[in-house]
Amino acid sequence: MTEHGFHELLAALQQHGVEYILIGGLAGMAHGSARATLDVAIVYRRSRANHERLVAVFEPYSPYLRGAPPGLPFRFDGQTLASGLNFTLTTIIGDIDVLGEVPGNGTWEALIHDSEIMTIFGIETRVVSLPRLIQLKRAA
Repeated sequence: MTEHGFHELLAALQQHGVEYILIGGLAGMAHGSARATLDVAIVYRRSRANHERLVAVFEPYSPYLRGAPPGLPFRFDGQTLASGLNFTLTTIIGDIDVLGEVPGNGTWEALIHDSEIMTIFGIETRVVSLPRLIQLKRAA
């Protein structure tokens, strides 16, 4: 994903009021890591309203299951989010991991207290704290 893609995605998440926490390489970069990343990983709050907001964000980006055979029927909608948990998606702006839970007790509810608001690509974004990010990486 390009810098423009990161900005576009974070702006869309903010505009739609999605409850999420940035984790993974982009969170590491926000905390000062020099290691570049090409994708985005978020942990989202599992609620019906938030599922609908996520669907609205991703609809213009043609989300599809990363690694799935072309033509496999897939709909990224509220029912899919409610029935599933973790989705590794490819989109027209890049790869995005939309995660309901990650190893190390990484639900939105468990991570919200270990996160902070940071400005990334000009967008205020909730990011997991550095100590918790390290713990999640070790658990993974």
